[in-house]
Amino acid sequence: MQGNPPGPHILVVDDSAHIREFLTQSVLIPEGYRVTQAEDGEQGLTLALRERPDLILLDYEMPKMKGIEVLQALNECKVSIPTILITSYGSESVAVDVFRLGVRDYIPKPFAVTEILDGIKNVLRAVHLEQERDALLVRLQKTNTQLAQRIKELDILYHVSKSVTTLREREKLLERIVEAALYLTDALDGQLALFDPKTGNAQVQARRERRGGEYHRVSPDVNLQTVSPNLMMSVPIQIGPNVLGMLTVSNKRNRQPLNQQDYRLLKMLGDYAAIAIENFRLLSEIEAQRDQEKREMRSLFEHYVAPQVVERILKQPQSIRPGGQRQPIAILFADLRGFTTFSAETSPEALIAVLNRHMAGAANAVLQEEGTLDKFMGDEVMAFFNAPLPQADYAQRAVRAGWRILQMTQRTHQQLPINHRLAFGIGIATGDAIVGNVGTPNVVNYTVVGHTVNKAHTLQELAPPNKIIICFQTYEMVRGTVRVRELPPVRIKGQQHPEAIYEVVDVKT
Repeated sequence: MQGNPPGPHILVVDDSAHIREFLTQSVLIPEGYRVTQAEDGEQGLTLALRERPDLILLDYEMPKMKGIEVLQALNECKVSIPTILITSYGSESVAVDVFRLGVRDYIPKPFAVTEILDGIKNVLRAVHLEQERDALLVRLQKTNTQLAQRIKELDILYHVSKSVTTLREREKLLERIVEAALYLTDALDGQLALFDPKTGNAQVQARRERRGGEYHRVSPDVNLQTVSPNLMMSVPIQIGPNVLGMLTVSNKRNRQPLNQQDYRLLKMLGDYAAIAIENFRLLSEIEAQRDQEKREMRSLFEHYVAPQVVERILKQPQSIRPGGQRQPIAILFADLRGFTTFSAETSPEALIAVLNRHMAGAANAVLQEEGTLDKFMGDEVMAFFNAPLPQADYAQRAVRAGWRILQMTQRTHQQLPINHRLAFGIGIATGDAIVGNVGTPNVVNYTVVGHTVNKAHTLQELAPPNKIIICFQTYEMVRGTVRVRELPPVRIKGQQHPEAIYEVVDVKT
């Protein structure tokens, strides 16, 4: 390609123009490589035969010719070009087929720039080493042949095992381990048995048999029969001193002996298998723990906050720090005026019905502003804002919630007889408070404590029916969004000086 720097020549074969341009302009050319592009497998084969690049970056799924067909065609032409396969496939069966055809590495999509650059450098370095090795073949033909075979075995073992260890479904993982064992040893039958941690008994988890080039599932209930040692071998699946199970292969059906080389490869695969199985177990434990934490968190919050807030908490559990913490908060107390007198003159059934109607309206008003319902105390409700999740406008939310309570109360009164109509007096304060779980190991309550709570309760006691009284700090935070009437300052317990307070006259909702 004209204008490319005079570095190693790389042929990029991919049917995605976006991927080709990204690899060419953003990855390869900046690193000093010469690049040629092909938009499908057929064009890629033509360019590979004509230009003989130093390396091919080959997509697996393409029109006209798949990546594996390009590799097969190059092999038929006896042309060997180092190739890195770029594919979304992860099974060891794909890895085995393409590595047989000369692929040096494979990179799953989506890929990182560093990953593909490292792969290219590693392959080119390996090619360079192989060229140096070939220069010594005259004197070291026998030794190098054996070394090449060993490298090939280890290379295949590594990539097969890499494919196995990326699986996240237990049944597929165990079956792929057995398939890999059959491939590496060229055996016909294989099984994986794991020990029950409670009973210590071995239980066959996966049975596979090879017929031609395909692997078939066999019922785990049909165990491999004991045969002569040279026709069957087993290796432990072991993590440290703990033996998790046994991996077994057999050639009883064709009587083809298994040798020490097969055992060595099987043993190495067993080590990879142990890591994969243990990682799967640990991952399952972590996921189970996370699910348990989500259930506990949902149970803790679903009765106090709006459903949408619960969902955000579950998506961002790190935002809820364990234990108590000091933070700014807005506290709302709403109390039904005249409830004591009303309760003395009303039947228990009517009393509870009227109380629930008024409390339900208050609770809905708080939840509509995504506040947290702390508790119901007889005829009084307590709520707070800016926890468990932060809210930049928490003071405004608290005042709007109080205003909604008054509006909902008016609507509720339209459906009740006059003698059942009760009115809320509401107090709202903002300031620092301690937020966290309070209680015993068996019974806990997510709540707030501190001077701000006491101030809000004092303001509620001062509020006439159908009125909202807010503290000075709350007013400063909502100034411009509410209309108020200033009241005479009051002395609040715990404060040295009287504090200005305000009655909310109107709220912009």
